Amino acid sequence: MRWSDPFEQLSVGQQFESGERAVRDTDVIVFCALTGDWHPQHCDPEWAASSPFGERIAHGMLVLSLAVGLVPLDPARVLALRRVSDVVFKRPVRLDESISVSGQITSLRPIDERSGLVDFAWRIDNQDGALVARASVQVLWRAGATPDAQAQPSSWYEPIVGGIAPGDFTPLSL
Repeated sequence: MRWSDPFEQLSVGQQFESGERAVRDTDVIVFCALTGDWHPQHCDPEWAASSPFGERIAHGMLVLSLAVGLVPLDPARVLALRRVSDVVFKRPVRLDESISVSGQITSLRPIDERSGLVDFAWRIDNQDGALVARASVQVLWRAGATPDAQAQPSSWYEPIVGGIAPGDFTPLSL
């Protein structure tokens, strides 16, 4: 599927796959600090060694958050993340494992001439292709031409991730 397509060009069954992202120790510690969730399963190596998982693992909500970041939601089309539901965590994500997201459109519902709701079934896998989590995700999608369609790059995601251009977001190193 093309994330830059208007709502009326989408169809049920269209699929996507994201790139991969490793989950690092820094991600987990920053997430602990951000959320206040300092459960020892995530931040205490000695405690985690005697847990059922045998080592530290990423928070499920961190994995879900990273998955959202992996999906190239075109800001000219995807107006809002409306709902995340039916999330099921199937296996832990250990430090230095990678995750990726695949999914497909399961439902389309027009709201008005300007937008519609797009429902997705997402699958989050680890680097071995094993299912880590699944979720239903709903977004509000713009219909018709975008206000500045001529100014939009063919894929907004690459300049943000792969290069620096005036006006692009530039992540700061930690």
